[in-house]
This record gives sequence, C-alpha cells and structure tokens, in this order.
Amino acid sequence: MQQSLQNSRFYDAIVVGAGIQGTFAAYHLAKRGQKTLLLEQFPLPHTRGSSHGQSRIIRTAYPQDYYTAMLGEAYRLWAELEEEAGTKLHRQTPMLVLGRKDNPAFQRFWDAMQRNHVPSEALTAESLAQRFPGIHLRGGEVAVCDHTAGILFADKAVKAGQDQFQRNGGTIRDGEKVHGILPGAVITVTTSQGQYRAKHLVVTAGAWANRLLAPLGLHLPLQPLRITVCYWRAKAGSPPGLLEKLPCFLGINLNGEKRDLYGLPAGEYPGLVKVCYHYGTPVDPDHPDQPGSSAPDLRILQDFVSKYLPGLEPEPAVQERCMYTNTPDEDFVLDRHPHFRNIAIGAGFSGHGFKFAPVVGKILCELSLGEEPSYDLVPFQISRFSSQLKAPCKPPN
Repeated sequence: MQQSLQNSRFYDAIVVGAGIQGTFAAYHLAKRGQKTLLLEQFPLPHTRGSSHGQSRIIRTAYPQDYYTAMLGEAYRLWAELEEEAGTKLHRQTPMLVLGRKDNPAFQRFWDAMQRNHVPSEALTAESLAQRFPGIHLRGGEVAVCDHTAGILFADKAVKAGQDQFQRNGGTIRDGEKVHGILPGAVITVTTSQGQYRAKHLVVTAGAWANRLLAPLGLHLPLQPLRITVCYWRAKAGSPPGLLEKLPCFLGINLNGEKRDLYGLPAGEYPGLVKVCYHYGTPVDPDHPDQPGSSAPDLRILQDFVSKYLPGLEPEPAVQERCMYTNTPDEDFVLDRHPHFRNIAIGAGFSGHGFKFAPVVGKILCELSLGEEPSYDLVPFQISRFSSQLKAPCKPPN
C-alpha cells in the first residue's frame, strides 16, 4: 500500500497508527476536507496489532450507558461505510449474555438493556437449550439475548475504511515508523523516511502509544496483553447444524473466572467456532510471542469448552494471537494532550473498541480540530488517571 510522497510534506492533519481507530480518524478528517496523512509503522495489512482478523462482535448490550449512547451512531456509520465501499461488512446474529442471576456484573447488563430499551429477551437454561442446544448452562445461570447484535468483518472493514480515506484524497504511508513528534502550532513528525508537518495530530498507536507520548510529557497507564484466539471443531457425531446454530455469546464470570469469555459462530474458518478468554498475558508489543505465554489462557478455555460447549472438541483446531492494550478501568482514552491541544489521543481500547471505531474516529477528528466533541467524554479523559500516571519526561518547549 506504499504510496509515493506528494509534492508537499505539509498536511492539515497527520494520524499515527492505521488500525481501525486511526483509519476512521483519518477517514473523518479527509471527509471534512482536511489534507490528511495516515502513518503506519508496519507494511499493510499486518497482524501485529489489535485490528486484524475476520470477525468482531458488535452489540448494544453494555452495562455502561455512555457506551450504549454511542452505538446507535456506530451502527449507522458502519452501514454508511458499507454503502460507500459497496462491500458487506456486517452480518446480524443474536448475542447471548450468559451469567448467574445473582451476579452483580450480569445484573448490570440486564438492567442497562432494560433501561436503554435494547431489543432483548431473557432465557432460562431450559428455553436456551431448546433454541441453542450447543450451549449448556449450569445451576443458577441464565441468558439474555441482544437482538441488535452481529458480526463485523474486521479485515474487510479496515481495508474499506482505508480505501475510502484514499478516495477522499488521503495519503497512506505504511512501513514507516515514527521516531519523534515535535509539538507546536505546526507539529513536526519525524519518521524512518523523513519529516512531515501538520496543524493537527491524532495518535492512535495502540500498544506503542506511550513510546510516542512519553517524550511529550505523558505516560498513560496502558498494559499491552497477548490474547490467545482459539477456533474449535465440532466432535464427530455431533447433531447436524450444531455449529451453525451457535450465536455470539459473552459469558460473565462463568466457571468461576474473574474475566469474561466470548464466542462467535463459525465463519473465520469453515466448520470452526471462535472462543476466547477476554484477557491475556502482559507482553512487550515488539516481542509478543513469548514461549508458554498462552498456556494459562488455553487451560481456562479448554475447561470452559468442556463444560459449556460439550459438542466441541476439547482441543482447539487453530490457535492465533491478538493484542489488547488495556487501561486500569478498561475504558478508552479519548482526549487532547493536556499541554498540546492540537494533539488528540485515542488509546486503551481494552479489547472492546472495534465496534465503536466509526464514532471514535469522528470524536478524534473533532478533538484534533479543536471542536466540541459530539459526546460527553468525561469517562474517557486522561485526568481520571491522575493518581496512576507515571512521572513523565519534561515536555519539549
């Protein structure tokens, strides 16, 4: 995807990081008529970050109202990109929220879905078994079905966003690592290939965000995690159509786990189901494949599959990895730099940001241009980490 340099290295806006969040930030900037450069350190497409793969869940079921408030526009903007690109990027399928009735975390989901009038229904273990026989709940566990949910085709979505960005006049430079950012009324970005200048900057660098922000006097409490992504095959002799009848699901503290588990119906690999643990192993993003780092997560998944999805083989047929970049509260960072107000930061998407990308990109566009954001960003402000921020380097003059 490498493009030749344009006549000028001056831009209205530069976006650093071409994952799904940076792609949509650049997309919105270009649609607003801003001459925009999108920089990516790795050759595109790649599997080094958090935006690759064929599928992500999109859902309205959220315990926090501030996420639910964004999802109506997110669905609309995903449909808009589909129409612009002429490519199908979404498939509707129900999603089950599974948990114990007496679990406060599960109850917060159900309460929020009722409060926000999310099209949904409650299912007992018995009614769930009739409708989705591949899922076996245990005593005291129930399900709530989110009828708005679906699957986003992740790789296609990233490419569609980047293609539309370029059709709107944007420039992509991939395989080009950023080495430094000099702030000011005009920002200078130095890369492995040269220098670029712009009035506005968006940093969406995922697990590498702090390496760019620390020299600017900011070090966010971000933890990169290596996530084990597993695909499972139905056992020989399983009922016909078992895999096809499985919906998306989100298991809240099932099997005594502190973290959630989730699954998606067959699609990525023919005849396989994607089931993952919503957490992982702390990792250096430049060296994510540490020997044995996936073993604890794999044991959790095997135990879960044997008890709750007994029609699947106990060993995964395919294992892959992804990367989360988590904040302590698992809420995003969407804010301007506290010292340099023409630098917007999108970070810490904590494994649940993909579905929001069209709205996140719009917000980052607004922030970088100095505009009032479309949403209340108090839950996403950097200032909430005031007691956790590491001592920063002195920002450049």
